[in-house]
Amino acid sequence: MSWSKKLLNAPVIGNITKRIASMKVNHDAMNIAEHFTQFLKPEVAINAQLRDEVFRIRHNVYCEELAFEKVKDEGKEQDEFDEQSIFSMIKHKPTDTYTSCVRVVKSANEAELLPIEKYCLEAIQNTELHPSNFPRNEIAEISRLAVKADFRRRKTDKFKGSAIGAISESSYSETELRCFPFIAIGLYMAAATMSIETGVKHVYVMMEPRLARSMKFVGINFIQLGEAIDYHGLRAPYYINPTIFMENLTPGFKCLYDEIAKDVSKHLSMVEKYPLHKD
Repeated sequence: MSWSKKLLNAPVIGNITKRIASMKVNHDAMNIAEHFTQFLKPEVAINAQLRDEVFRIRHNVYCEELAFEKVKDEGKEQDEFDEQSIFSMIKHKPTDTYTSCVRVVKSANEAELLPIEKYCLEAIQNTELHPSNFPRNEIAEISRLAVKADFRRRKTDKFKGSAIGAISESSYSETELRCFPFIAIGLYMAAATMSIETGVKHVYVMMEPRLARSMKFVGINFIQLGEAIDYHGLRAPYYINPTIFMENLTPGFKCLYDEIAKDVSKHLSMVEKYPLHKD
Protein backbone atom coordinates (compact mmCIF):
# COMPACT_ATOMS: atom_id res chain seq x y z
CA MET A 1 0.00 0.00 0.00
CA SER A 2 1.31 3.45 -0.92
CA TRP A 3 2.14 6.24 1.55
CA SER A 4 -0.93 8.20 0.47
CA LYS A 5 -3.38 5.30 0.83
CA LYS A 6 -2.01 4.44 4.26
CA LEU A 7 -2.25 8.06 5.31
CA LEU A 8 -5.80 8.38 4.02
CA ASN A 9 -6.80 5.47 6.22
CA ALA A 10 -4.67 6.34 9.19
CA PRO A 11 -3.55 9.28 11.24
CA VAL A 12 -4.77 12.45 9.66
CA ILE A 13 -6.84 12.55 6.53
CA GLY A 14 -9.52 9.88 6.75
CA ASN A 15 -11.15 11.07 9.94
CA ILE A 16 -11.05 14.74 9.08
CA THR A 17 -12.50 14.36 5.60
CA LYS A 18 -15.30 11.99 6.61
CA ARG A 19 -16.29 13.64 9.85
CA ILE A 20 -16.05 17.28 8.77
CA ALA A 21 -17.69 16.74 5.40
CA SER A 22 -20.67 15.03 7.07
CA MET A 23 -21.30 17.57 9.81
CA LYS A 24 -22.81 21.04 9.91
CA VAL A 25 -19.42 22.50 10.57
CA ASN A 26 -20.18 25.90 11.97
CA HIS A 27 -23.07 24.76 14.15
CA ASP A 28 -21.17 21.89 15.75
CA ALA A 29 -17.89 23.77 15.86
CA MET A 30 -19.25 26.30 18.32
CA ASN A 31 -19.14 23.51 20.91
CA ILE A 32 -15.80 22.08 19.79
CA ALA A 33 -13.69 24.77 21.49
CA GLU A 34 -15.35 24.05 24.83
CA HIS A 35 -15.01 20.27 24.47
CA PHE A 36 -11.49 20.49 23.05
CA THR A 37 -10.19 22.57 25.93
CA GLN A 38 -11.94 20.34 28.46
CA PHE A 39 -10.03 17.24 27.35
CA LEU A 40 -7.10 18.43 25.23
CA LYS A 41 -4.32 20.96 25.72
CA PRO A 42 -1.70 22.17 23.20
CA GLU A 43 1.86 22.58 24.40
CA VAL A 44 5.13 23.70 22.85
CA ALA A 45 8.15 21.43 23.28
CA ILE A 46 10.16 23.92 25.29
CA ASN A 47 12.93 21.58 26.43
CA ALA A 48 14.88 18.48 25.41
CA GLN A 49 12.61 16.16 27.37
CA LEU A 50 9.50 17.34 25.52
CA ARG A 51 11.29 17.28 22.17
CA ASP A 52 12.18 13.65 22.85
CA GLU A 53 8.48 13.02 23.42
CA VAL A 54 7.83 14.50 19.95
CA PHE A 55 10.40 12.18 18.42
CA ARG A 56 8.86 9.18 20.19
CA ILE A 57 5.39 10.01 18.89
CA ARG A 58 6.78 10.32 15.37
CA HIS A 59 8.58 7.01 15.74
CA ASN A 60 5.40 5.34 16.99
CA VAL A 61 3.38 6.56 14.00
CA TYR A 62 5.85 6.80 11.11
CA CYS A 63 8.17 3.91 11.97
CA GLU A 64 6.32 1.36 14.07
CA GLU A 65 2.74 1.69 12.84
CA LEU A 66 2.96 2.82 9.24
CA ALA A 67 6.53 1.75 8.40
CA PHE A 68 7.20 4.94 6.46
CA GLU A 69 10.66 5.01 8.02
CA LYS A 70 12.88 2.29 9.48
CA VAL A 71 12.44 1.42 13.16
CA LYS A 72 15.18 3.02 15.25
CA ASP A 73 16.82 1.27 18.21
CA GLU A 74 16.41 4.36 20.38
CA GLY A 75 12.70 4.63 19.53
CA LYS A 76 12.92 8.21 18.25
CA GLU A 77 12.34 9.46 14.69
CA GLN A 78 14.52 12.48 13.85
CA ASP A 79 15.92 14.16 10.76
CA GLU A 80 18.23 16.98 9.73
CA PHE A 81 15.50 19.63 9.90
CA ASP A 82 14.72 19.18 13.58
CA GLU A 83 17.62 21.45 14.55
CA GLN A 84 15.87 24.40 12.89
CA SER A 85 12.35 23.55 14.07
CA ILE A 86 9.91 24.33 16.84
CA PHE A 87 7.43 21.69 17.92
CA SER A 88 3.95 21.49 19.36
CA MET A 89 2.06 18.60 20.92
CA ILE A 90 -1.50 18.09 22.12
CA LYS A 91 -2.01 16.44 25.49
CA HIS A 92 -5.03 14.39 26.58
CA LYS A 93 -5.59 15.94 30.00
CA PRO A 94 -7.51 13.11 31.73
CA THR A 95 -4.69 10.61 31.09
CA ASP A 96 -1.80 13.11 30.98
CA THR A 97 -0.82 11.54 27.64
CA TYR A 98 0.55 13.28 24.56
CA THR A 99 -1.66 12.44 21.60
CA SER A 100 0.11 14.01 18.65
CA CYS A 101 2.74 16.41 17.38
CA VAL A 102 3.69 18.77 14.58
CA ARG A 103 6.71 20.91 13.76
CA VAL A 104 7.37 24.24 12.08
CA VAL A 105 10.67 24.21 10.20
CA LYS A 106 12.18 27.68 10.05
CA SER A 107 15.09 29.19 8.11
CA ALA A 108 17.60 31.73 9.36
CA ASN A 109 19.75 31.87 6.23
CA GLU A 110 20.32 30.42 2.76
CA ALA A 111 22.07 27.39 4.22
CA GLU A 112 18.95 26.37 6.16
CA LEU A 113 16.69 24.96 3.47
CA LEU A 114 13.12 23.91 4.14
CA PRO A 115 12.27 20.26 3.36
CA ILE A 116 10.12 21.40 0.44
CA GLU A 117 13.11 23.29 -0.98
CA LYS A 118 15.47 20.36 -0.67
CA TYR A 119 13.20 17.60 -1.94
CA CYS A 120 10.26 19.11 -3.83
CA LEU A 121 11.35 22.48 -5.21
CA GLU A 122 10.49 21.57 -8.81
CA ALA A 123 6.92 20.85 -7.76
CA ILE A 124 6.35 24.54 -6.96
CA GLN A 125 5.00 26.02 -10.20
CA ASN A 126 3.58 29.25 -8.76
CA THR A 127 6.42 31.74 -9.29
CA GLU A 128 4.80 34.55 -7.27
CA LEU A 129 4.66 32.48 -4.10
CA HIS A 130 7.98 30.72 -4.54
CA PRO A 131 9.97 30.68 -1.26
CA SER A 132 12.96 32.30 -2.99
CA ASN A 133 10.93 35.51 -3.29
CA PHE A 134 10.82 36.11 0.46
CA PRO A 135 13.32 36.83 3.26
CA ARG A 136 14.61 33.62 4.80
CA ASN A 137 13.43 34.49 8.31
CA GLU A 138 9.87 34.99 7.01
CA ILE A 139 9.37 31.51 5.52
CA ALA A 140 8.62 28.21 7.23
CA GLU A 141 7.20 24.77 6.56
CA ILE A 142 4.69 22.71 8.53
CA SER A 143 5.63 19.04 8.54
CA ARG A 144 5.88 15.75 10.44
CA LEU A 145 2.31 15.90 11.73
CA ALA A 146 1.53 12.68 13.59
CA VAL A 147 -1.45 11.48 15.67
CA LYS A 148 -1.11 8.35 17.81
CA ALA A 149 -3.48 5.50 17.00
CA ASP A 150 -5.29 5.60 20.35
CA PHE A 151 -6.55 9.08 19.51
CA ARG A 152 -7.92 8.36 16.07
CA ARG A 153 -11.34 6.95 15.43
CA ARG A 154 -13.24 5.58 12.45
CA LYS A 155 -16.94 4.95 12.95
CA THR A 156 -16.79 1.77 10.89
CA ASP A 157 -14.03 0.22 13.03
CA LYS A 158 -15.05 -0.72 16.56
CA PHE A 159 -12.12 -2.92 17.52
CA LYS A 160 -9.06 -1.79 19.45
CA GLY A 161 -5.55 -1.82 18.00
CA SER A 162 -6.37 -1.53 14.31
CA ALA A 163 -3.49 -0.35 12.15
CA ILE A 164 -5.72 2.39 10.81
CA GLY A 165 -6.33 3.84 14.24
CA ALA A 166 -9.60 2.45 15.55
CA ILE A 167 -9.95 2.74 19.32
CA SER A 168 -12.11 1.07 21.91
CA GLU A 169 -15.11 3.30 22.41
CA SER A 170 -15.34 2.12 26.02
CA SER A 171 -11.97 3.74 26.72
CA TYR A 172 -13.21 7.30 26.31
CA SER A 173 -16.42 9.24 26.77
CA GLU A 174 -18.53 10.15 23.75
CA THR A 175 -17.66 13.81 24.29
CA GLU A 176 -13.96 12.97 24.17
CA LEU A 177 -14.42 10.87 21.04
CA ARG A 178 -16.17 13.79 19.38
CA CYS A 179 -13.03 15.88 19.84
CA PHE A 180 -10.48 13.39 18.52
CA PRO A 181 -11.01 14.05 14.76
CA PHE A 182 -10.15 17.68 15.48
CA ILE A 183 -6.73 16.92 16.94
CA ALA A 184 -5.09 17.30 13.51
CA ILE A 185 -6.88 20.61 12.99
CA GLY A 186 -5.68 21.68 16.42
CA LEU A 187 -2.13 20.83 15.40
CA TYR A 188 -2.37 23.01 12.30
CA MET A 189 -3.73 25.82 14.46
CA ALA A 190 -0.86 25.36 16.90
CA ALA A 191 1.59 25.45 13.99
CA ALA A 192 -0.09 28.62 12.71
CA THR A 193 0.35 30.26 16.10
CA MET A 194 4.01 29.24 16.31
CA SER A 195 4.56 30.67 12.83
CA ILE A 196 2.75 33.96 13.42
CA GLU A 197 4.29 34.54 16.83
CA THR A 198 7.84 34.04 15.52
CA GLY A 199 7.48 36.43 12.59
CA VAL A 200 6.80 33.94 9.80
CA LYS A 201 4.76 35.43 6.96
CA HIS A 202 4.85 32.64 4.36
CA VAL A 203 4.13 29.00 5.23
CA TYR A 204 4.55 25.93 3.01
CA VAL A 205 3.40 22.35 3.40
CA MET A 206 3.45 19.19 1.29
CA MET A 207 0.13 17.44 1.79
CA GLU A 208 -2.36 15.08 0.21
CA PRO A 209 -4.85 17.15 -1.83
CA ARG A 210 -7.79 15.55 -0.03
CA LEU A 211 -6.50 16.88 3.29
CA ALA A 212 -6.22 20.38 1.82
CA ARG A 213 -9.81 20.14 0.58
CA SER A 214 -11.04 18.96 3.96
CA MET A 215 -9.35 21.90 5.66
CA LYS A 216 -11.52 24.26 3.63
CA PHE A 217 -14.53 23.07 5.62
CA VAL A 218 -13.17 24.93 8.64
CA GLY A 219 -11.89 27.89 6.63
CA ILE A 220 -8.19 26.94 6.39
CA ASN A 221 -7.69 27.68 2.70
CA PHE A 222 -4.30 26.52 1.48
CA ILE A 223 -3.23 27.69 -1.99
CA GLN A 224 -1.99 24.85 -4.19
CA LEU A 225 1.32 25.77 -5.82
CA GLY A 226 1.68 22.90 -8.29
CA GLU A 227 0.52 19.45 -9.32
CA ALA A 228 0.67 16.54 -6.91
CA ILE A 229 3.84 14.45 -7.10
CA ASP A 230 4.91 11.11 -5.68
CA TYR A 231 6.54 12.23 -2.45
CA HIS A 232 5.80 9.64 0.23
CA GLY A 233 2.58 9.11 -1.68
CA LEU A 234 0.66 11.60 -3.77
CA ARG A 235 1.27 15.05 -2.32
CA ALA A 236 1.17 18.59 -3.62
CA PRO A 237 2.87 21.81 -2.46
CA TYR A 238 0.65 24.31 -0.67
CA TYR A 239 1.02 27.83 0.69
CA ILE A 240 -0.74 29.90 3.32
CA ASN A 241 -0.01 33.14 5.14
CA PRO A 242 -1.42 34.69 8.34
CA THR A 243 -3.87 36.92 6.47
CA ILE A 244 -5.37 34.06 4.48
CA PHE A 245 -5.50 31.91 7.59
CA MET A 246 -7.20 34.43 9.85
CA GLU A 247 -9.70 35.93 7.43
CA ASN A 248 -11.25 32.64 6.33
CA LEU A 249 -11.67 30.71 9.59
CA THR A 250 -15.32 29.97 10.28
CA PRO A 251 -16.61 31.57 13.51
CA GLY A 252 -16.82 28.29 15.38
CA PHE A 253 -13.27 27.29 14.56
CA LYS A 254 -12.05 30.81 15.22
CA CYS A 255 -13.11 30.19 18.83
CA LEU A 256 -11.05 27.01 18.84
CA TYR A 257 -8.07 28.82 17.35
CA ASP A 258 -8.25 31.56 19.98
CA GLU A 259 -8.12 28.98 22.77
CA ILE A 260 -5.22 27.09 21.16
CA ALA A 261 -3.30 30.28 20.39
CA LYS A 262 -3.60 31.38 24.01
CA ASP A 263 -1.86 28.23 25.28
CA VAL A 264 0.72 28.03 22.51
CA SER A 265 1.74 31.68 22.83
CA LYS A 266 2.25 31.27 26.58
CA HIS A 267 4.52 28.25 26.10
CA LEU A 268 6.30 29.72 23.08
CA SER A 269 7.55 32.64 25.15
CA MET A 270 9.67 30.12 27.07
CA VAL A 271 11.55 28.97 23.96
CA GLU A 272 14.69 31.07 23.88
CA LYS A 273 15.78 29.93 20.44
CA TYR A 274 12.76 31.53 18.78
CA PRO A 275 11.70 34.62 20.76
CA LEU A 276 8.30 36.10 20.10
CA HIS A 277 8.14 38.41 17.11
CA LYS A 278 7.64 42.08 17.89
CA ASP A 279 6.27 44.40 15.20
